[in-house]
Amino acid sequence: MGTKQISIKPLGDRVVVAPMKEADKTKSGIILPETVDKEKPAQGKVVAMGAGDKIKKSGVKKGDNVVYEKYAGAEFKIGGVEYKILKEDEILAILQ
Repeated sequence: MGTKQISIKPLGDRVVVAPMKEADKTKSGIILPETVDKEKPAQGKVVAMGAGDKIKKSGVKKGDNVVYEKYAGAEFKIGGVEYKILKEDEILAILQ
């Protein structure tokens, strides 16, 4: 049997984001503990979007890199890959 491809379709004004890994080391090689900058916003790539009016009007598109609050959204894993489902108002900015 082959593996079934799972697609993600968020409901309403939500998006699915693949979080970018944060550097655990500085450019000079200093290893950072997990407690450093825990309140700093996180970044990720939008991989799926809901069909709600607010999210459509926000200007966010699939493929955009966005900034969101560190502890926003709901986390889940599919096939060992981590994702977050965020509401439209949890997205702080689109990186251009």
